[in-house]
Formats: sequence, C-alpha cells, structure tokens
Amino acid sequence: MIPYGRQDISQADIDAVISVLQSDFLTQGPIVPLFETTIAKYCRAKHGVAVNSATSALHVACRALGLKHGDRLWTSPNSFVASANCGRYCGATVDFVDIDPGTYNMSVECLKKKLEKAEKEGGLPKIVIPVHFAGQPCEMATIGALAEQYGFSVIEDASHAIGAKYRGEPVGNNKYSDITVFSFHAVKIITTGEGGLATTNDPHLAEAMRQLRSHGITRDVNCMHDRSEGSWYYEQISLGFNYRMTELQAALGLSQFSRLTEFINVRHVIAEKYDVALSSMPLELPQRIDGCRSSLHLYPIQVARPEKRRRVFNILRDAGVGVNVHYIPIHLQPDYKKFGFRRGSFPNAELYYDRAISLPIYPTLGSIEQDQVISELGVALEANEQLVD
Repeated sequence: MIPYGRQDISQADIDAVISVLQSDFLTQGPIVPLFETTIAKYCRAKHGVAVNSATSALHVACRALGLKHGDRLWTSPNSFVASANCGRYCGATVDFVDIDPGTYNMSVECLKKKLEKAEKEGGLPKIVIPVHFAGQPCEMATIGALAEQYGFSVIEDASHAIGAKYRGEPVGNNKYSDITVFSFHAVKIITTGEGGLATTNDPHLAEAMRQLRSHGITRDVNCMHDRSEGSWYYEQISLGFNYRMTELQAALGLSQFSRLTEFINVRHVIAEKYDVALSSMPLELPQRIDGCRSSLHLYPIQVARPEKRRRVFNILRDAGVGVNVHYIPIHLQPDYKKFGFRRGSFPNAELYYDRAISLPIYPTLGSIEQDQVISELGVALEANEQLVD
C-alpha cells in the first residue's frame, strides 16, 4: 500500500536519538531548549515553547491568552478536531467560520460578515484560530487587521505549515497573530514522533505557556509568592499540565529540521508532477496562492461529482493507493452536533469534504510509485463514470 503520508527517518536521526539515550537527560535537559530556539529563530519569532503535541500547544496557547468559561473561540470547520477542542478544554463556546472554496482556508469574507453580526449581537470572539490547511497560509494580513478592529486574539494553527511562507516571510513569525502552533506528528513535514511547538513574540505569553506545560510550576524566584527555601524549592502558581516534550523527541526534531528545506522542495516537485498529469482529468486541483509558499503537507483533489467520491476512494484503496480524506467538518461530528450544528451550517466546508480525496505526498514517494498513483486514479475515474448511480 502506498500511504498518503510517511516519515523519512535517516541514520542521522537515529544517531541523534541514540546520543540522547546515552546522555544524562532523557527529559528536561538541554536539547528541548535548543530545539525551541532553533525553530523560533527560523520563524523569526522571539520565543518557542515545545510541548508533547500540537493539541497541547493549542490548549496552553488558549489558556495563556486567558480563554475561559463564557468566552467564544472561532476556527475553521475544515480541520482536525483539535483546532476546536482546545477552546472547549477552557470552557469556551466554539463556533466556526466557513472556508474559501478555492483555498480551503478560513474565508476572510465570511469572517468579516460574522464579526459584523457578532458585534451587533454582543457575541464577538475572544480568540480566532485560522488553520493553514494542507500547508497553505491563510490571508493573515486581513485577519490581523480584523483582530485589531474587533479586539480578538489570533492563534495560527500551522500544524501543517512548518516551512511555509506568507508574503515572503516564514509562517510562525507572528506578524499578524499572538501565537503560532506547529505539529511534529509522524506524517507532518518534520517529525518528533508526537510533538508540538508554539512561537510568540510576547515574553509574558511564552512564560505562561512554559508554566502551563509543566504543572503550573515555577522555579523563578521573581515569579514566586513566598521566599525561596533553597535550590530545591519550587512553587505551583497555577493549575497546569504535564505537556512537556522529551529530549528524545527534541533530538529527532533537530535532526529532521536540518532537512526541512529539502523535504519541502521535494514535496513541490511531487505536487508539480501531479498538477501536470492530473490537469486533463475531471478533477479540481489544489490552488497555490501567489505570494505564498505552501509546505504542501497534503495534496487534496476534489472529484467532479460528490456522490461518486466513495467509489473513487474505494477503487484506489483496492488498488494499493492509500488515499485519505482531510477532513470531516468538525461541526458534523456527533460531539459538536449536540450544540446545534447541522449539515448546511457551513456549506463550503461541507461541499469540499463531500468531494475531497488526499493523494500520497511525502519526500520518499518515488517516481514509479507516483506514476502508479496517477495511473490508478485515471482508471478509478474512468470506471466511476461507467457506473450508473
């Protein structure tokens, strides 16, 4: 089976992890801080805070920004559930902004309209989380301007977008946001196995996230409520969590980071081959926006007829092509329908989902394998057209 995504682990990656295993620290050592500063420097951000998953990063980001019961968080319905769940972890009400049918990202026009209505009704969000779907940056300049106008905070969910660029600058620099979150899950652009990292330019947000990832504990005498009793002394000054990244994960991440540019360049070569080979097929291909460079975590196509997506998907799977679908709109999940969401709430996201299939794209996808994907897709589409509904 050709998977839709796959990690590329080199001998250098293995050696980096072994080096940590032979060191004095498996956790809370020097490698995690080095990983944090390396990613932050690359993104041109002042601070990086590493945690054990992007979900954890989203959670501590929301907490650091003061999200609480009674507040509102808006995000994209076209994402993994973590982009919304982080708001519920804080007791907030979660709502969604429909996507742009061309980019599959949060529609800034829909956001504008929803904000105008919310302001009149007294229901503005405290936080908006645009999601850089498939590695394609959202229209952050407009979102940042709206944040200033309406007074909400912005967390960029860049789980797919490490290495992406917006207007020539790296995603994660927080020029138009408060915090950016990256994922290093196994099939992401670079991996730490599981893991995440938040960048920010605000030292207070960075410190809050550091405390929250480690039980709300501080050893900084300047943050303590009482006088230190000695070098062993610490204080829990807030209710935090055990979200720390291990030294093993950070070592793998640092080694993987050395190949980030290579990984993204290869993804672009693969995507360009798909662009040419699939252009004559009855498909809608993903756009790449001028002025942006996607990290191309995914290559999502849309079949022309929603009612036949299942058939194309199954034919490809049966042929050994491990396609996938990203994503079932969050508001259609049973745990979200109980809040009153239903089919028809966000029609652009729903139509995209009904037609979407993610094709294999990863650095070690060989030319012969990609040719097989393209050939089998053509066969599946032709067979599908011959079927009677």
